[in-house]
Amino acid sequence: MQDKLLQLKTNALAAIKLVKDKARLEEIENKLLGRKSGELTELLKGLKELAADTRKVVGQIANEVKTEIESALQEKQQELSTSSWADALEKERVDITQPALPAAEYGHYHPNTIVQRDLEDLFTAMGFMVLDGPELESDYYNFTAVNIPATHPARDMQDTFYIKGHGQNSDSPWVMRTHTSTMQVRSLQKYGTPLKMIVPGKCYRNEATDPRHEHTFYQLEGMVIDKGITFSHLKGVLEAVAKHLYGEETEVRLMPKFYPFVEPGVRGEVTCFLCKGKGCRLCKNSGWLEIFGAGMTHPNVLKEGGIDPNVYQGFAFGFGLTRLVMLKYGISDVRLLESGDLRFLEQF
Repeated sequence: MQDKLLQLKTNALAAIKLVKDKARLEEIENKLLGRKSGELTELLKGLKELAADTRKVVGQIANEVKTEIESALQEKQQELSTSSWADALEKERVDITQPALPAAEYGHYHPNTIVQRDLEDLFTAMGFMVLDGPELESDYYNFTAVNIPATHPARDMQDTFYIKGHGQNSDSPWVMRTHTSTMQVRSLQKYGTPLKMIVPGKCYRNEATDPRHEHTFYQLEGMVIDKGITFSHLKGVLEAVAKHLYGEETEVRLMPKFYPFVEPGVRGEVTCFLCKGKGCRLCKNSGWLEIFGAGMTHPNVLKEGGIDPNVYQGFAFGFGLTRLVMLKYGISDVRLLESGDLRFLEQF
């Protein structure tokens, strides 16, 4: 048994010396000194079978072996703790002699988003809800619900992106929405009256692209429905928006224009913010810029939304957000806004 004890000590001290982490050290400790199945524990169980004089000698050797193993384990534990602390400290070390780190490059809002959020803040201050709607829309909400008949040219496949398998002549036609007016009837059906809402968002049309035309663009639709709403309320809101965008001295004029979903309809023009109405290249020397379309909500639209047009009236308006962005920043080519070109976007 003496030989076994001495051999166990030699093997244990060699194994402990090679340990690199605390988990392995714990495994070795349990293997050697575990109360139930440790190697030294198993050897000590055999002491009771030895003669009294032999048991005394072997017992003393066993105690010395156990003491040396425990001491080696303790030293290794301290060594590993010191090493871990040093490694952690090295990782967290700050070199105070290092020059300043380069400034991080942060992203920023797209110019479309800048103008959109500015208008959202204005309209929410006036009590409007900001709604969102689906960009993939049914033919019903895109056309029928807003009083656009089947014979209207906007329904032509040359002007609208119809979905394959759900085209113009299918039983369930679907389109990429051509305007945000699709939310007029949707919002009436969901919220009823009274209603004050705006809907900013992306629209799609089958356009031949050039500096002034793009197949993807942004609009901002607005609508107010309540009892006793008149054209003067519409003009008041439009003037508030124009002055917010271009300054308190901005004037607004409304010219008759046909839109299927309003009656009567108008196109809205504001004094050119660049020349203050004197005439310049931007406004084509007219002194005016057309920035929105508007009018009193058509009774057929109210009926589609489940609203009695004999009790409630309202108005609707639409801004070309993309056009507002181009005017605000002097952008000459609309295609730049959807290009993803960082050389262009980093200017804002």
